Amino acid sequence: MARRIPFRRRSLSLTSLIDVIFLLLLFFMLTTTFTRTAELPLVAGGSGTGVAQAAPVFLRLSPQDMTLNGQTATLDTVTAQITGLAQDDPQVLVSLAPGVNAQRLADLLAALRRQPGLRVQVLG
Repeated sequence: MARRIPFRRRSLSLTSLIDVIFLLLLFFMLTTTFTRTAELPLVAGGSGTGVAQAAPVFLRLSPQDMTLNGQTATLDTVTAQITGLAQDDPQVLVSLAPGVNAQRLADLLAALRRQPGLRVQVLG
């Protein structure tokens, strides 16, 4: 009859596990990009101090499209359309439809920011 060798449990070595964890940590640190988010100035509605000289421009932003005083507008031509509708120092009221994500609003505000003299207020 064959002689049985008693089973000995080997001790676990954590060295290889620690090496794998450090390699994963190094990989994720090197592949992550850290970007600074752009700051978007938002004007909060305050108390009314006077009557506006010109009627504000109303812009409705939805997830698919946008309308400017009831007419369809695109992100590329919205600033030209605003300057065509209003004379000096136009005020733009932006209304958000349900389902508009933050990136779409940020794209619109960045496009409006390129036009000097616009006063933009985002309605809640």
